[in-house]
Amino acid sequence: MNIYVGNLPFSITEDGLRKMFEPYGQIESAKLITDRETGRTRGFGFVEMDNAGADAAIKALNKTELDGRILKVNQAEPKKAGGMSARRRW
Repeated sequence: MNIYVGNLPFSITEDGLRKMFEPYGQIESAKLITDRETGRTRGFGFVEMDNAGADAAIKALNKTELDGRILKVNQAEPKKAGGMSARRRW
């Protein structure tokens, strides 16, 4: 299952994200989303893990505080078609 993790502190690393989810099961991947221009994290990321571990992690971590920020943790929505390439460019 792919998990969305939002409102992350900008100081977190992918290793830190992985460690946050490790107590709940085997992690397949942990990825922070970064700004293309600055390289700075955008405050959200995705963790992929088995369904049982993902359900436990979502229940345990959603609405918890990390470095003064309340996390939003839920099942990720499938990526929508389009995105930047579908926008009109002037």
